[in-house]
Parts: sequence; C-alpha cells; structure tokens
Amino acid sequence: MIKRLLINHLFLLFFILILSACSTNRQAVTKGSKTLTETIDQRFKHAGTQYKLLMEDLPGDKLPKTFVKANNYLETSGPDWWTSGFYPGTLWSLYEETQDSALLKEAKRTLKLLSKQQTNEKLADLGAIMYNSFGTAMKIDPELSYQKALLNSAKTLVKRYNPKVKAIRSWDTRQNDKEFVVVIDHLMNLELLFWATHATGDSSYYKVACNQAETIWNNHVRPDYSTCQIVTFDTKSGKVKHKRNAQGYNDESCWSRGQAWALYGFTSLYRETKDPLYLEYAEHIATFILDNPNLPKDKVPYWDFNAPEIPNTYRDASAAAIMAAAFLELSGYSVENGKSYFKAGETMLETLASPEYTALLGANGGFILMHGAGYIPVMAEVDVPLPYADYYYIQALKRYKVLTQSGSGVNASFKFP
Repeated sequence: MIKRLLINHLFLLFFILILSACSTNRQAVTKGSKTLTETIDQRFKHAGTQYKLLMEDLPGDKLPKTFVKANNYLETSGPDWWTSGFYPGTLWSLYEETQDSALLKEAKRTLKLLSKQQTNEKLADLGAIMYNSFGTAMKIDPELSYQKALLNSAKTLVKRYNPKVKAIRSWDTRQNDKEFVVVIDHLMNLELLFWATHATGDSSYYKVACNQAETIWNNHVRPDYSTCQIVTFDTKSGKVKHKRNAQGYNDESCWSRGQAWALYGFTSLYRETKDPLYLEYAEHIATFILDNPNLPKDKVPYWDFNAPEIPNTYRDASAAAIMAAAFLELSGYSVENGKSYFKAGETMLETLASPEYTALLGANGGFILMHGAGYIPVMAEVDVPLPYADYYYIQALKRYKVLTQSGSGVNASFKFP
C-alpha cells in the first residue's frame, strides 16, 4: 500500500498532464498531429506501472477478470476461464516496450499457471488463451517449452473439430450428440492453428482454420455484413438449426464486439493465407462498421449497433480496442482503403488514450482502460475494465508505433505485432 501511494504521488501529475494535452489536442491528432506518436512510450510506461499495481492485489493462483469500483473488488478467474490468456499476453507486450524486469517476472509466472491447459479438451477458447499468452511470449523470447505448449494446444483444440460442420465446437451443451455450437468469437482461435502449420509443416491445422473461417462467413455473416454471434448446427448433418445473439440486443441485432471479432479474425486470415477472398471479407466487415450511422464520431462503438437506447447507452472500450488493432493491420493490406482504415484505427486509439477511457494511475484496480461492456443483456460486467480491452489496446498501440515510426505508413510490408 505504501509503495502504491508513493508511485501515485510521483506519477499522477505527470500522467494528468499527458492525458490533458491529448484531450485538448484530439481534433489536431485526428488531422495528423504527432501528439499520440510523441507520447506513446509514456503510455506504455503508464500501462506497465498500472499492471505492477494490479499484480500486487492478485492472488497467486488467479488471473484478473475485472474490477468492481463500487466495492473496490478485484474479480479473478482460474486459468481455464476464457479471458485467462490476456493478462499474460499484455505483460509480455509491456515488457517488450518498457524492458521492466518486474513485468517479465510476472509474465513468466502466469505462463506456468496456464501450462496445464494445453491438454484441456473441454476448453473451447484454448486457441486464443494459449496463443495470446504463449504465442506472444514466443515472439519476444522464444523458448522450446513455449513452442511445445503451443503445439500441444493446437493438437488438443483440433480434437473438437467436426468435418460435417467444418468447424471446431465452441460450447459444450447437454445436447452434444445432436447440437454443435459455433460462436463468432472463436475466429480468435485460428491464429494458433496457423502457427502450428508454420511450426510443423502439417497443413491439417491450416485446413481446419480455413474451413472454420468459411463456416463462419457463410453462416454468421449476414447479407449486409453485420454478424450474428451464435449458430447451432446439427451434429450429424452439419445443417443449421438456429441462430441467436446471447450478448447482443436481440437475435437480429449486431453486437459490436462480435463485429470486432469478425474484423480482426478475417484480417488475420488474410495475413496468414494471403488469399484475397479474406481481404474482401475483412473489408466488407469494415464497411459495415465505418458506414454505420450509429458509430460515434470518436469511433468507440456502443455495445450493440442496434441498441434502441442509443445514444443513451453503454459504450464498449473492448470492441474499440479490438477494432483499432484490426484497422491498423488492415490499413497495411488494403491499397484502396488503407488510409481510411488507418485513420479509423488512429481515431479509436486516440479516444481510448484520452482521460475518458484511460484510467489515472492507481485507479481502475490497476487495469488500463475503463468502460468495457461484457454481457449487457444480463447486466454482467457492465461499464468495467476488462483484460481483453487492455490486451488489444496495447497491441494497437504497438502497431501504431510500428506504422508511424517505420516511415512507411500504410501498405507497409512488415509483420504486425
């Protein structure tokens, strides 16, 4: 506690000045100001300090899930919860930017918590959990043990694949023998499978990933390029039984984080395959987002594009962070729309980096971003920090730094963080 108070006194005024400058210059930033670029390293340092405060309150066998401000409560999860890979992944990214050994130590410790999950056949989110954590670690500090964990995870994940549906089962239900559920969120599993093909030369992982992508495109994406979260198939025939949104406003609406998963997922599919069809898919998803009349000018979406209470309803910082990371990457692939995608990602990032969304030092339970929207229909995790919002925000900052400091701008040929 004493350590936290000292850190607060040392850095609070400094950070307020940074954020205030960015807030007053937002219009200039979106017109090409260098404010975000010039302060980006300070933002990484601020985020790193936040996470060092977060780790002080974290039980040794748990991972952060959210923070409830009303009762000053840090909610945690076990390593088998779907968000468990985001905290380790964020730590690794922050270590890479700050070289803070305390962050590295915590990053390695949390990988040990996740290690047992590599053979967990019941874990539908295994690809995202392990790739966001061990995969991020591999990019920064490659170790054989990390490679083995990733490969074992890929082997485990594909056991959930159904050749009739041409997808990996998302959720286990009581009707497992009859119903096969696939959620759009699990486009985020596929990076692990592409990695496995690159690492081993075994194309079966690649084929499973592409098959799942096509299944989702054909069944979860509507004619107007909005998305549906959940499609249930008949296990034996592979035919669609019904479609619904659990986390969206209703079954016909467009849940903003689901749209973000689609944008990010199909962008990464183009990165891994170089198939122009996936670039086309990603650009269609992008068009729906950017042309939607309910997207605010600051580009942080409401929790559902069709929420009837707009504008008097919740924003979702997590959807904006995912979209920002995706738009910045997509800007490097699209010749026709690269500049508009870059500007969209930049605007989202600038808004998230403002005092409106970035917490002051020592606040927000140690999380970086405020105002995430977890599961609004059941009023769970409403207007709170979320580990995946932080993860994709830091990833977006890293991508923005690479794009703006490389001198090559949009349509760059380098690999994105």
